[in-house]
Amino acid sequence: MAAQGLSYEKIGGRTMRESVLEVPGARLRYAVRGEGPLLLLVAGGHHGVDANEPLACHLADRYTVLTYDRRGLSGSTTDAPATTLTTHADDVSRLLSHLTPEPALVYGTSLGALISLELTVRHPGQVAAVVAHEPPVTQLLSEPGRALALGQLLTVEETFRAEGAAPAMRRFAADIDIDPNDCEPDVPPRAPGPDHLRNAEVLLTHDMPAIRSHVLDVAALKDSPARVVPAAGENSGHIWPHACAAMLADELGTPLQTFPGGHNGYVFHPCGTAERIRTVFGS
Repeated sequence: MAAQGLSYEKIGGRTMRESVLEVPGARLRYAVRGEGPLLLLVAGGHHGVDANEPLACHLADRYTVLTYDRRGLSGSTTDAPATTLTTHADDVSRLLSHLTPEPALVYGTSLGALISLELTVRHPGQVAAVVAHEPPVTQLLSEPGRALALGQLLTVEETFRAEGAAPAMRRFAADIDIDPNDCEPDVPPRAPGPDHLRNAEVLLTHDMPAIRSHVLDVAALKDSPARVVPAAGENSGHIWPHACAAMLADELGTPLQTFPGGHNGYVFHPCGTAERIRTVFGS
């Protein structure tokens, strides 16, 4: 493994160091900023470094914050797209190994939460504590709930094949009730970036089927030395990813932690999310 192309940029008065790490089958763009314990942010959906930037800036006063693009997204290229979440977890493991010999703190949301949990199962020595915000662990849902969740995901994939990425992502956002108006007052509207549709195609082609087929080893998670914190949005109690988080908390025998906003609270409530992360990891 080798890091290439290190660059520096001032973000919010702090220096962001950006580079690329070569891993088997891919080159991962990652960014590091701040000082303190290493905190990895694993974004959900088709998001990566850019979507996590406001949250990372709010956390850089206390942590060394690591963000990255999954293989195939934005600045991360791949010759072998991930077809399972274990590939993503192993990518993250190699990224952490490159940067620190110590166990890291991890915050993941949605697909990123499922990757974070798989990292904790497969590489437990690399994780000190993990906050898993609304991970789509569909295996834990009741049969009607699981049928609903998998049906929604399949419908989104079918919409993609029939109509394209943009209509499919609109359907997906409606299913999990993404509300851009549920945001902090100073958060500007998010305009789709130049990689929006290409990243969405990666999610819809490879990652969404991987979510549907993934089975989390909950027993191994219970035995992990890492502290595992299931979390969910204050305003997302009506959607199935929130139910997944609640069921995971029950399985682990730990309280469900609530975070500001809905399923994408880390994007629309970066300040409040950062404060909750500090509280949870500091407790």
